[in-house]
Amino acid sequence: MIFSRKRADNGRHARDERADGPDAYETAGPARGPYDVAEAPDDVQRLDLGSLHIPAVPGVEVRVQADPQGVIQQVVLVHGDNALQLGVFAAPRSEGIWDEVRDEIRQSLIADGATAQEARGEYGVELHARVRTPDGPTDLRFVGIDGPRWMVRGVYQGAAATDPAVAGPLATCLDGLVVDRGQEAKPVREPLPLRLPREMADQAEGGDAATPAPREV
Repeated sequence: MIFSRKRADNGRHARDERADGPDAYETAGPARGPYDVAEAPDDVQRLDLGSLHIPAVPGVEVRVQADPQGVIQQVVLVHGDNALQLGVFAAPRSEGIWDEVRDEIRQSLIADGATAQEARGEYGVELHARVRTPDGPTDLRFVGIDGPRWMVRGVYQGAAATDPAVAGPLATCLDGLVVDRGQEAKPVREPLPLRLPREMADQAEGGDAATPAPREV
């Protein structure tokens, strides 16, 4: 499904400041997203998937895979030949977890025979990988953003995996993303719950399944 978006003049995060850790985040507050729900601008149309609220950006298709109960297993944003897979996880209040998670992803990729190297990106340190698939080598770009008690992980596929300049509307979606962590205590790294909006869940129950997402990574 494709959504339209209200125009909004949102600020941009200073990524070097965000890289200083959660204390810098809490002191300065974000100039752009991903936002915590308590600090998000309210003048943007978003798709409410529970823990993630995805901004409506022209030309970006939101694809989800959900079980019969409407619990979402995978969220992928698609624009042209590029895709951005999103995940959101619980994190401790005192520190971010992306550095540790990124290292574990890198080691897992290398163990599977992929190449993986770190690089400085707009959100801090990213992970660039090339994996083998039945269709041939595929490039992936992993980004992570630590927020207050949550972490967002994004995985770019397509040309955007090797050239961030072409991410365009997908990067805009990531900048405008909102995380609703909730107050419930959760184990660190546990995926935060995602659910279809009621009207989409009703469609799924009626036999109109959600659009299949690209290959999960």
